[in-house]
Amino acid sequence: MRLMLALRCFARVLFDADFGKTIQQLDDGASAPQAELPPPAEGPAVAPPPAETGRSDAIALLATLQREARFVDLVSESLDGYSDAQIGAAAREVLSDCGKVLDRVFALAPVADVAEGEPYQAPADYDTRRLRLTGNLSQQPPVTGTLVHAGWVATKCEIASWTGSPDAALVVAPAEIEVT
Repeated sequence: MRLMLALRCFARVLFDADFGKTIQQLDDGASAPQAELPPPAEGPAVAPPPAETGRSDAIALLATLQREARFVDLVSESLDGYSDAQIGAAAREVLSDCGKVLDRVFALAPVADVAEGEPYQAPADYDTRRLRLTGNLSQQPPVTGTLVHAGWVATKCEIASWTGSPDAALVVAPAEIEVT
């Protein structure tokens, strides 16, 4: 380890005059120069980043939809062998339960405050993340068109915090074992 350091210092002394002078002063018994510390930064202290939960919010939402509505079971199961009526009956219950989860977690509300099919005016300074214009786009805003879809906005976001182990962070639903 010291041999490599000595070789690096030797090469640097040969090609860097300032470094060579510093090494000469140290060898003559001078103390090492003290590095100047920059003055402390002014302004508000920056909050540390939030601690890792160990589980993404996407997995937490998927696990909630599975636990409370059996969503993953419905979309993962082969539909072969089931009649349309059976699929519809199962989907009705799952979709109703999924709606309850979304309402509890996000309290979704329409972006636009008019009924679909009604006239809607996009202001000149509209936000493209809130309104998407389609059709004849040659006009300059403000423009009026027909509301095709009211959009959705979450009025809250209450996804449960992960308290489990890191090994189970990606588990959407645990395997169920019936003990007899």
